Amino acid sequence: MKEKIIIFDTTLRDGEQSLQTSLNIKEKVKIALALEKMNIDIIEAGFPISSPGDFKSVQQICKHVKNSTICSLARCLEKDIRIAAEAMSQLENFRLHLFLGTSKLHIESKLKKNFQEIHQMALKSIKIAQKYTDDIEFSCEDAGRTSIDNLCRIVESLIKNGVKTINIPDTVGYTIPNEFSKIIENLYKRVPNIDQVIISIHCHNDLGMAVGNSISAIQAGARQIEGTITGIGERAGNTALEEIIMAIKTRKKLLNFFTNIQHKEIYHTSKIVSEICNIPIPINKAIIGENAFSHSSGIHQDGVIKNRKNYEIMSPKDIGLKKIQFNLTPRSGRAAVKQRMKEIGYIEKKDYNLKKLYKNFLKLADKKGQICDYDLEKLAFKKKYLEKKPYFILKNLKIILKFYGKTKIFIDLICGKKIKKLFIKTKNDVIKKIYQGLKKISSFNIFIKNFQISSITKGKKIFNKINLIAEYNNKKFHSTHTSKNLLKSSVYVMIEILNNIWKLNQIYKKNK
Repeated sequence: MKEKIIIFDTTLRDGEQSLQTSLNIKEKVKIALALEKMNIDIIEAGFPISSPGDFKSVQQICKHVKNSTICSLARCLEKDIRIAAEAMSQLENFRLHLFLGTSKLHIESKLKKNFQEIHQMALKSIKIAQKYTDDIEFSCEDAGRTSIDNLCRIVESLIKNGVKTINIPDTVGYTIPNEFSKIIENLYKRVPNIDQVIISIHCHNDLGMAVGNSISAIQAGARQIEGTITGIGERAGNTALEEIIMAIKTRKKLLNFFTNIQHKEIYHTSKIVSEICNIPIPINKAIIGENAFSHSSGIHQDGVIKNRKNYEIMSPKDIGLKKIQFNLTPRSGRAAVKQRMKEIGYIEKKDYNLKKLYKNFLKLADKKGQICDYDLEKLAFKKKYLEKKPYFILKNLKIILKFYGKTKIFIDLICGKKIKKLFIKTKNDVIKKIYQGLKKISSFNIFIKNFQISSITKGKKIFNKINLIAEYNNKKFHSTHTSKNLLKSSVYVMIEILNNIWKLNQIYKKNK
Protein backbone atom coordinates (compact mmCIF):
# COMPACT_ATOMS: atom_id res chain seq x y z
CA MET A 1 0.00 0.00 0.00
CA LYS A 2 1.32 3.45 -0.96
CA GLU A 3 2.13 5.86 1.84
CA LYS A 4 1.63 9.61 1.71
CA ILE A 5 4.58 12.01 1.83
CA ILE A 6 3.64 15.31 3.50
CA ILE A 7 4.95 18.35 1.61
CA PHE A 8 6.11 21.22 3.84
CA ASP A 9 6.93 24.43 1.97
CA THR A 10 9.28 27.01 3.48
CA THR A 11 9.60 29.34 0.47
CA LEU A 12 8.18 32.22 2.52
CA ARG A 13 10.54 31.64 5.44
CA ASP A 14 13.81 29.93 4.51
CA GLY A 15 13.45 30.97 0.87
CA GLU A 16 12.85 34.61 1.68
CA GLN A 17 15.88 34.73 4.00
CA SER A 18 18.11 34.38 0.93
CA LEU A 19 16.65 37.34 -0.98
CA GLN A 20 18.44 40.66 -1.30
CA THR A 21 15.25 42.56 -0.47
CA SER A 22 12.31 41.44 1.66
CA LEU A 23 9.00 40.61 0.04
CA ASN A 24 6.05 42.83 0.89
CA ILE A 25 2.81 41.50 2.37
CA LYS A 26 0.96 41.48 -0.96
CA GLU A 27 3.75 39.46 -2.62
CA LYS A 28 3.85 36.95 0.23
CA VAL A 29 0.09 36.46 0.12
CA LYS A 30 0.23 35.91 -3.66
CA ILE A 31 2.88 33.20 -3.22
CA ALA A 32 0.93 31.61 -0.34
CA LEU A 33 -2.25 31.42 -2.46
CA ALA A 34 -0.29 29.82 -5.31
CA LEU A 35 1.11 27.26 -2.85
CA GLU A 36 -2.40 26.57 -1.56
CA LYS A 37 -3.68 26.09 -5.13
CA MET A 38 -0.84 23.62 -5.64
CA ASN A 39 -2.23 21.79 -2.58
CA ILE A 40 0.86 22.12 -0.39
CA ASP A 41 0.12 20.42 2.96
CA ILE A 42 1.96 22.87 5.25
CA ILE A 43 3.04 26.43 4.47
CA GLU A 44 5.70 27.89 6.74
CA ALA A 45 4.56 31.51 6.49
CA GLY A 46 7.42 33.20 8.32
CA PHE A 47 9.45 33.89 11.45
CA PRO A 48 7.18 36.41 13.27
CA ILE A 49 9.66 37.49 15.96
CA SER A 50 12.17 38.58 13.30
CA SER A 51 10.33 41.79 12.32
CA PRO A 52 6.95 43.55 12.54
CA GLY A 53 6.62 43.09 8.78
CA ASP A 54 7.02 39.32 9.08
CA PHE A 55 4.44 39.25 11.89
CA LYS A 56 1.91 41.15 9.75
CA SER A 57 2.63 38.96 6.71
CA VAL A 58 1.87 35.81 8.71
CA GLN A 59 -1.38 37.40 9.93
CA GLN A 60 -2.47 38.25 6.39
CA ILE A 61 -1.56 34.81 5.05
CA CYS A 62 -3.71 33.29 7.83
CA LYS A 63 -6.64 35.44 6.64
CA HIS A 64 -6.36 34.33 3.01
CA VAL A 65 -5.25 30.67 3.08
CA LYS A 66 -8.08 28.27 3.94
CA ASN A 67 -6.89 24.75 3.09
CA SER A 68 -3.16 24.39 3.80
CA THR A 69 -1.91 24.26 7.41
CA ILE A 70 -0.10 27.48 8.36
CA CYS A 71 3.11 27.20 10.35
CA SER A 72 5.44 29.75 11.96
CA LEU A 73 9.02 29.38 13.13
CA ALA A 74 10.24 30.17 16.66
CA ARG A 75 13.40 29.72 18.65
CA CYS A 76 13.12 27.87 21.94
CA LEU A 77 12.41 31.13 23.74
CA GLU A 78 9.13 32.04 25.42
CA LYS A 79 8.78 35.39 23.64
CA ASP A 80 9.45 33.83 20.22
CA ILE A 81 6.81 31.17 20.80
CA ARG A 82 4.23 33.66 22.09
CA ILE A 83 4.73 36.05 19.15
CA ALA A 84 4.54 33.19 16.62
CA ALA A 85 1.30 31.96 18.18
CA GLU A 86 -0.18 35.48 18.27
CA ALA A 87 0.51 35.91 14.55
CA MET A 88 -1.64 32.83 13.83
CA SER A 89 -4.19 33.32 16.64
CA GLN A 90 -7.09 33.95 14.25
CA LEU A 91 -6.81 30.30 13.12
CA GLU A 92 -8.41 27.42 14.97
CA ASN A 93 -5.56 25.10 13.98
CA PHE A 94 -1.94 25.99 13.23
CA ARG A 95 1.56 24.62 13.68
CA LEU A 96 4.41 25.97 15.80
CA HIS A 97 7.86 25.05 14.51
CA LEU A 98 10.56 25.21 17.21
CA PHE A 99 14.26 24.77 16.50
CA LEU A 100 17.43 24.35 18.52
CA GLY A 101 20.98 23.33 17.61
CA THR A 102 21.88 19.80 18.71
CA SER A 103 25.33 19.23 17.17
CA LYS A 104 28.40 19.61 19.37
CA LEU A 105 29.59 22.49 17.17
CA HIS A 106 26.32 24.44 17.53
CA ILE A 107 25.93 23.70 21.24
CA GLU A 108 29.42 24.74 22.23
CA SER A 109 30.40 27.49 19.78
CA LYS A 110 27.03 29.09 19.00
CA LEU A 111 24.86 28.48 22.06
CA LYS A 112 27.67 28.28 24.68
CA LYS A 113 25.91 25.45 26.54
CA ASN A 114 26.23 21.71 27.05
CA PHE A 115 23.94 18.98 25.70
CA GLN A 116 22.06 18.54 28.98
CA GLU A 117 21.18 22.23 29.04
CA ILE A 118 20.02 22.06 25.43
CA HIS A 119 17.92 19.01 26.21
CA GLN A 120 16.15 20.77 29.08
CA MET A 121 15.71 23.94 27.03
CA ALA A 122 13.95 21.93 24.30
CA LEU A 123 11.54 20.26 26.75
CA LYS A 124 10.73 23.55 28.45
CA SER A 125 9.92 25.23 25.13
CA ILE A 126 7.56 22.40 24.18
CA LYS A 127 5.50 22.94 27.35
CA ILE A 128 5.22 26.64 26.49
CA ALA A 129 4.17 25.89 22.91
CA GLN A 130 1.52 23.42 24.10
CA LYS A 131 -0.38 26.32 25.69
CA TYR A 132 -1.19 27.47 22.15
CA THR A 133 -1.44 24.31 20.01
CA ASP A 134 -0.92 20.58 20.05
CA ASP A 135 0.55 20.66 16.53
CA ILE A 136 4.22 21.15 17.36
CA GLU A 137 7.17 20.44 15.13
CA PHE A 138 10.67 20.40 16.59
CA SER A 139 13.84 20.78 14.52
CA CYS A 140 17.14 19.37 15.77
CA GLU A 141 19.24 21.96 13.96
CA ASP A 142 22.40 20.58 12.36
CA ALA A 143 21.16 17.02 12.93
CA GLY A 144 23.40 15.87 10.08
CA ARG A 145 26.43 16.58 12.29
CA THR A 146 24.87 15.57 15.63
CA SER A 147 26.13 12.39 17.29
CA ILE A 148 23.61 9.60 16.76
CA ASP A 149 23.51 8.84 20.50
CA ASN A 150 22.50 12.40 21.38
CA LEU A 151 20.08 12.61 18.46
CA CYS A 152 18.29 9.41 19.52
CA ARG A 153 18.18 10.60 23.11
CA ILE A 154 16.58 13.97 22.37
CA VAL A 155 14.16 12.56 19.78
CA GLU A 156 12.87 9.99 22.29
CA SER A 157 12.32 12.74 24.91
CA LEU A 158 10.58 15.02 22.42
CA ILE A 159 8.13 12.26 21.51
CA LYS A 160 7.43 11.46 25.19
CA ASN A 161 6.59 15.11 25.73
CA GLY A 162 4.01 15.28 22.96
CA VAL A 163 5.82 16.56 19.85
CA LYS A 164 3.90 15.45 16.74
CA THR A 165 6.60 16.05 14.08
CA ILE A 166 10.37 15.91 14.49
CA ASN A 167 12.53 17.45 11.82
CA ILE A 168 16.00 16.09 11.07
CA PRO A 169 17.73 18.84 9.09
CA ASP A 170 20.93 18.61 7.13
CA THR A 171 21.34 22.29 7.95
CA VAL A 172 24.59 22.92 6.11
CA GLY A 173 24.17 20.35 3.32
CA TYR A 174 27.06 18.27 4.65
CA THR A 175 25.83 14.70 4.30
CA ILE A 176 25.52 12.44 1.27
CA PRO A 177 22.48 10.18 0.57
CA ASN A 178 23.61 6.87 2.07
CA GLU A 179 24.97 8.70 5.13
CA PHE A 180 21.77 10.68 5.65
CA SER A 181 19.52 7.63 5.18
CA LYS A 182 21.53 5.80 7.87
CA ILE A 183 20.71 8.60 10.34
CA ILE A 184 16.99 8.04 9.69
CA GLU A 185 17.39 4.24 9.81
CA ASN A 186 19.18 4.48 13.17
CA LEU A 187 16.38 6.61 14.61
CA TYR A 188 13.85 3.97 13.60
CA LYS A 189 15.97 1.18 15.07
CA ARG A 190 16.98 2.84 18.34
CA VAL A 191 14.09 5.12 19.37
CA PRO A 192 11.38 2.88 20.90
CA ASN A 193 8.48 5.34 20.48
CA ILE A 194 9.39 6.48 16.96
CA ASP A 195 6.09 5.13 15.57
CA GLN A 196 4.24 7.91 17.45
CA VAL A 197 5.76 10.73 15.42
CA ILE A 198 6.21 11.94 11.84
CA ILE A 199 9.88 12.20 10.93
CA SER A 200 10.53 15.17 8.67
CA ILE A 201 13.68 16.17 6.81
CA HIS A 202 14.97 19.57 5.73
CA CYS A 203 18.02 19.34 3.47
CA HIS A 204 20.24 22.10 2.16
CA ASN A 205 22.04 21.97 -1.15
CA ASP A 206 25.61 23.03 -0.34
CA LEU A 207 27.03 19.90 -1.99
CA GLY A 208 24.17 19.53 -4.46
CA MET A 209 22.74 16.62 -2.44
CA ALA A 210 19.47 18.08 -1.11
CA VAL A 211 17.08 16.17 -3.36
CA GLY A 212 19.12 12.96 -3.20
CA ASN A 213 19.28 13.14 0.60
CA SER A 214 15.53 13.76 0.83
CA ILE A 215 14.69 10.78 -1.40
CA SER A 216 17.04 8.52 0.56
CA ALA A 217 15.43 9.70 3.81
CA ILE A 218 11.85 8.82 2.80
CA GLN A 219 13.08 5.43 1.67
CA ALA A 220 14.48 5.02 5.20
CA GLY A 221 11.22 6.02 6.91
CA ALA A 222 10.79 9.82 6.86
CA ARG A 223 7.28 10.90 5.86
CA GLN A 224 7.55 14.68 5.55
CA ILE A 225 9.82 16.61 3.20
CA GLU A 226 10.61 20.29 3.68
CA GLY A 227 11.85 22.49 0.87
CA THR A 228 11.14 25.46 -1.35
CA ILE A 229 9.78 26.12 -4.82
CA THR A 230 12.71 26.31 -7.28
CA GLY A 231 15.06 25.40 -4.38
CA ILE A 232 15.70 28.97 -3.19
CA GLY A 233 17.11 29.42 0.30
CA GLU A 234 20.16 30.13 2.43
CA ARG A 235 23.52 29.79 0.62
CA ALA A 236 23.10 27.16 -2.14
CA GLY A 237 19.42 26.76 -1.32
CA ASN A 238 17.03 24.06 -0.15
CA THR A 239 15.50 20.90 -1.51
CA ALA A 240 13.66 21.88 -4.70
CA LEU A 241 10.12 20.69 -4.00
CA GLU A 242 9.15 20.43 -7.67
CA GLU A 243 11.97 17.91 -8.16
CA ILE A 244 10.93 15.84 -5.15
CA ILE A 245 7.26 15.86 -6.12
CA MET A 246 7.92 14.79 -9.72
CA ALA A 247 10.47 12.17 -8.64
CA ILE A 248 7.78 10.60 -6.42
CA LYS A 249 5.24 10.73 -9.27
CA THR A 250 7.60 9.54 -12.01
CA ARG A 251 9.21 6.71 -9.99
CA LYS A 252 6.04 5.70 -8.13
CA LYS A 253 6.61 1.95 -8.63
CA LEU A 254 10.07 2.11 -7.10
CA LEU A 255 9.31 4.59 -4.31
CA ASN A 256 5.72 3.47 -3.60
CA PHE A 257 4.70 6.89 -2.23
CA PHE A 258 2.24 9.60 -3.22
CA THR A 259 1.61 13.27 -2.47
CA ASN A 260 -1.57 15.34 -2.54
CA ILE A 261 0.01 17.88 -4.85
CA GLN A 262 -1.83 19.30 -7.86
CA HIS A 263 1.00 18.63 -10.30
CA LYS A 264 -0.37 20.85 -13.06
CA GLU A 265 0.15 23.89 -10.83
CA ILE A 266 3.90 23.29 -10.48
CA TYR A 267 5.08 25.36 -13.44
CA HIS A 268 2.69 28.24 -12.74
CA THR A 269 3.72 28.38 -9.07
CA SER A 270 7.43 28.27 -9.89
CA LYS A 271 7.01 31.18 -12.33
CA ILE A 272 5.21 33.23 -9.67
CA VAL A 273 7.98 32.57 -7.13
CA SER A 274 10.70 33.33 -9.70
CA GLU A 275 9.12 36.62 -10.79
CA ILE A 276 8.22 37.91 -7.32
CA CYS A 277 11.57 36.93 -5.80
CA ASN A 278 13.45 38.21 -8.87
CA ILE A 279 15.40 34.95 -9.18
CA PRO A 280 15.56 33.70 -12.80
CA ILE A 281 15.07 29.97 -13.31
CA PRO A 282 18.22 28.49 -14.94
CA ILE A 283 17.40 27.17 -18.41
CA ASN A 284 18.76 23.71 -17.49
CA LYS A 285 16.89 23.54 -14.15
CA ALA A 286 15.26 20.14 -13.65
CA ILE A 287 11.47 20.01 -14.16
CA ILE A 288 10.85 23.77 -14.65
CA GLY A 289 13.85 25.08 -16.64
CA GLU A 290 13.28 26.31 -20.19
CA ASN A 291 15.27 23.36 -21.57
CA ALA A 292 13.68 20.71 -19.33
CA PHE A 293 11.32 19.62 -22.12
CA SER A 294 13.19 20.99 -25.14
CA HIS A 295 15.16 18.96 -27.67
CA SER A 296 17.99 20.10 -29.95
CA SER A 297 19.51 16.93 -31.38
CA GLY A 298 17.98 15.77 -34.66
CA ILE A 299 17.98 12.19 -33.40
CA HIS A 300 16.16 13.20 -30.22
CA GLN A 301 13.67 15.37 -32.10
CA ASP A 302 12.84 12.58 -34.54
CA GLY A 303 12.46 10.14 -31.62
CA VAL A 304 10.11 12.49 -29.75
CA ILE A 305 7.96 13.10 -32.84
CA LYS A 306 7.52 9.32 -33.18
CA ASN A 307 7.00 8.65 -29.48
CA ARG A 308 7.65 11.21 -26.76
CA LYS A 309 8.62 8.49 -24.29
CA ASN A 310 11.78 7.88 -26.32
CA TYR A 311 13.38 10.93 -24.73
CA GLU A 312 10.94 12.17 -22.08
CA ILE A 313 10.41 10.39 -18.75
CA MET A 314 7.46 12.66 -17.87
CA SER A 315 4.99 14.74 -19.80
CA PRO A 316 5.26 18.56 -19.77
CA LYS A 317 1.48 18.54 -19.26
CA ASP A 318 2.09 16.96 -15.83
CA ILE A 319 3.50 20.23 -14.53
CA GLY A 320 1.13 22.53 -16.43
CA LEU A 321 3.07 23.07 -19.66
CA LYS A 322 1.00 22.77 -22.82
CA LYS A 323 3.66 21.74 -25.31
CA ILE A 324 7.20 20.50 -25.84
CA GLN A 325 9.79 22.72 -27.43
CA PHE A 326 12.18 21.88 -30.23
CA ASN A 327 15.29 24.04 -30.28
CA LEU A 328 16.02 24.37 -33.98
CA THR A 329 19.81 24.37 -34.32
CA PRO A 330 22.40 23.03 -36.83
CA ARG A 331 21.89 19.64 -35.15
CA SER A 332 18.17 19.52 -36.00
CA GLY A 333 16.91 17.20 -38.72
CA ARG A 334 14.33 17.58 -41.49
CA ALA A 335 11.63 15.98 -39.30
CA ALA A 336 11.89 18.74 -36.69
CA VAL A 337 11.79 21.52 -39.30
CA LYS A 338 8.78 19.96 -40.99
CA GLN A 339 7.03 19.46 -37.64
CA ARG A 340 7.57 23.08 -36.61
CA MET A 341 6.34 24.42 -39.95
CA LYS A 342 3.20 22.32 -39.49
CA GLU A 343 2.70 23.69 -35.97
CA ILE A 344 2.87 27.29 -37.18
CA GLY A 345 0.39 26.63 -39.98
CA TYR A 346 2.22 25.54 -43.16
CA ILE A 347 1.87 22.35 -45.20
CA GLU A 348 4.82 20.85 -47.10
CA LYS A 349 4.52 20.92 -50.94
CA LYS A 350 1.40 23.07 -50.78
CA ASP A 351 3.02 26.04 -49.00
CA TYR A 352 6.77 25.41 -49.24
CA ASN A 353 9.53 23.10 -50.48
CA LEU A 354 11.06 21.17 -47.55
CA LYS A 355 14.27 20.29 -49.43
CA LYS A 356 15.05 23.93 -50.24
CA LEU A 357 13.96 25.13 -46.83
CA TYR A 358 16.15 22.63 -44.99
CA LYS A 359 19.18 23.49 -47.13
CA ASN A 360 18.78 27.20 -46.35
CA PHE A 361 17.96 26.38 -42.73
CA LEU A 362 21.30 24.64 -42.18
CA LYS A 363 23.22 27.58 -43.69
CA LEU A 364 21.51 30.09 -41.43
CA ALA A 365 21.68 27.82 -38.36
CA ASP A 366 25.46 27.46 -38.76
CA LYS A 367 25.75 31.26 -38.65
CA LYS A 368 23.08 32.12 -36.10
CA GLY A 369 22.82 29.08 -33.84
CA GLN A 370 19.21 28.80 -32.72
CA ILE A 371 16.51 29.46 -35.32
CA CYS A 372 13.21 31.17 -34.45
CA ASP A 373 9.84 30.62 -36.12
CA TYR A 374 10.06 33.84 -38.09
CA ASP A 375 13.48 32.70 -39.42
CA LEU A 376 11.83 29.60 -40.83
CA GLU A 377 9.10 31.63 -42.47
CA LYS A 378 11.61 34.07 -43.94
CA LEU A 379 13.55 31.15 -45.41
CA ALA A 380 10.43 29.41 -46.73
CA PHE A 381 9.19 32.59 -48.39
CA LYS A 382 12.53 34.30 -48.94
CA LYS A 383 11.65 35.99 -52.22
CA LYS A 384 8.29 37.23 -51.00
CA TYR A 385 9.83 38.43 -47.73
CA LEU A 386 12.56 40.43 -49.46
CA GLU A 387 9.96 42.02 -51.72
CA LYS A 388 8.17 43.47 -48.71
CA LYS A 389 9.35 46.90 -47.72
CA PRO A 390 9.42 47.83 -44.03
CA TYR A 391 6.08 49.12 -42.81
CA PHE A 392 7.46 50.83 -39.71
CA ILE A 393 10.23 53.38 -40.38
CA LEU A 394 11.81 55.59 -37.76
CA LYS A 395 11.64 59.16 -39.06
CA ASN A 396 12.76 61.02 -35.97
CA LEU A 397 14.12 60.13 -32.53
CA LYS A 398 14.97 62.70 -29.91
CA ILE A 399 16.09 61.79 -26.39
CA ILE A 400 16.49 64.29 -23.56
CA LEU A 401 18.11 62.32 -20.76
CA LYS A 402 18.01 63.71 -17.23
CA PHE A 403 19.57 61.67 -14.45
CA TYR A 404 17.81 63.54 -11.65
CA GLY A 405 14.61 64.41 -13.48
CA LYS A 406 12.23 62.89 -16.00
CA THR A 407 13.65 61.59 -19.29
CA LYS A 408 11.81 62.82 -22.38
CA ILE A 409 11.64 60.81 -25.60
CA PHE A 410 10.10 61.99 -28.88
CA ILE A 411 9.51 59.35 -31.58
CA ASP A 412 8.07 59.97 -35.07
CA LEU A 413 7.25 56.61 -36.66
CA ILE A 414 6.14 56.14 -40.27
CA CYS A 415 3.44 53.44 -40.30
CA GLY A 416 2.69 52.73 -43.96
CA LYS A 417 1.41 56.07 -45.25
CA LYS A 418 0.80 57.64 -41.85
CA ILE A 419 3.13 59.22 -39.32
CA LYS A 420 2.42 58.47 -35.67
CA LYS A 421 4.02 60.38 -32.84
CA LEU A 422 5.03 58.96 -29.48
CA PHE A 423 5.99 61.11 -26.50
CA ILE A 424 7.34 59.58 -23.32
CA LYS A 425 8.10 61.44 -20.11
CA THR A 426 9.18 59.23 -17.24
CA LYS A 427 11.60 58.95 -14.35
CA ASN A 428 11.71 55.14 -14.19
CA ASP A 429 11.44 52.13 -16.54
CA VAL A 430 12.27 54.18 -19.64
CA ILE A 431 12.83 51.18 -21.94
CA LYS A 432 9.65 49.51 -20.69
CA LYS A 433 7.68 52.68 -21.49
CA ILE A 434 9.23 52.83 -25.00
CA TYR A 435 8.14 49.26 -25.71
CA GLN A 436 4.67 49.83 -24.33
CA GLY A 437 4.29 52.89 -26.58
CA LEU A 438 5.55 51.16 -29.74
CA LYS A 439 3.36 48.15 -28.99
CA LYS A 440 0.32 50.43 -28.75
CA ILE A 441 1.15 52.15 -32.07
CA SER A 442 1.56 48.81 -33.89
CA SER A 443 -1.54 47.18 -32.35
CA PHE A 444 0.46 43.91 -32.16
CA ASN A 445 -0.11 41.99 -28.94
CA ILE A 446 3.58 41.44 -28.19
CA PHE A 447 5.12 39.93 -25.07
CA ILE A 448 8.75 40.64 -24.20
CA LYS A 449 10.30 37.28 -23.33
CA ASN A 450 13.93 38.26 -22.89
CA PHE A 451 15.85 41.55 -22.84
CA GLN A 452 19.61 41.53 -22.41
CA ILE A 453 22.21 44.30 -22.40
CA SER A 454 25.88 43.56 -22.93
CA SER A 455 28.91 45.78 -23.42
CA ILE A 456 31.22 45.54 -26.41
CA THR A 457 34.61 47.25 -26.47
CA LYS A 458 36.02 48.42 -29.81
CA GLY A 459 39.38 50.04 -29.23
CA LYS A 460 38.79 52.65 -26.54
CA LYS A 461 35.08 52.91 -27.26
CA ILE A 462 32.37 51.02 -25.38
CA PHE A 463 29.11 50.10 -27.11
CA ASN A 464 25.84 48.71 -25.77
CA LYS A 465 24.44 45.62 -27.47
CA ILE A 466 20.75 44.89 -27.04
CA ASN A 467 19.33 41.38 -27.48
CA LEU A 468 15.54 41.31 -27.56
CA ILE A 469 13.27 38.29 -27.86
CA ALA A 470 9.56 38.97 -28.19
CA GLU A 471 6.59 36.66 -28.68
CA TYR A 472 3.65 37.27 -30.97
CA ASN A 473 0.94 34.69 -31.72
CA ASN A 474 3.07 32.00 -30.02
CA LYS A 475 6.01 32.79 -32.31
CA LYS A 476 9.34 34.14 -31.10
CA PHE A 477 11.02 37.09 -32.82
CA HIS A 478 14.62 38.06 -32.18
CA SER A 479 16.55 41.26 -32.88
CA THR A 480 19.89 42.77 -31.90
CA HIS A 481 21.36 46.26 -32.22
CA THR A 482 24.63 47.82 -31.10
CA SER A 483 25.09 51.51 -30.36
CA LYS A 484 26.69 53.87 -27.86
CA ASN A 485 23.17 54.99 -26.97
CA LEU A 486 21.27 52.33 -25.03
CA LEU A 487 17.85 53.90 -25.57
CA LYS A 488 18.44 54.29 -29.31
CA SER A 489 19.35 50.60 -29.62
CA SER A 490 16.23 49.69 -27.66
CA VAL A 491 14.05 51.58 -30.16
CA TYR A 492 15.74 50.02 -33.22
CA VAL A 493 15.42 46.39 -32.05
CA MET A 494 11.72 46.82 -31.32
CA ILE A 495 11.05 48.42 -34.73
CA GLU A 496 12.87 45.56 -36.47
CA ILE A 497 10.68 43.05 -34.65
CA LEU A 498 7.53 44.99 -35.56
CA ASN A 499 8.55 44.91 -39.24
CA ASN A 500 9.25 41.17 -39.15
CA ILE A 501 5.82 40.56 -37.65
CA TRP A 502 4.12 42.80 -40.21
CA LYS A 503 5.89 41.21 -43.22
CA LEU A 504 5.13 37.67 -42.13
CA ASN A 505 1.50 38.56 -41.42
CA GLN A 506 1.19 39.79 -45.02
CA ILE A 507 2.79 36.62 -46.44
CA TYR A 508 0.64 34.40 -44.23
CA LYS A 509 -2.56 36.15 -45.38
CA LYS A 510 -1.67 35.68 -49.05
CA ASN A 511 -0.70 32.04 -48.61
CA LYS A 512 -3.96 31.29 -46.86
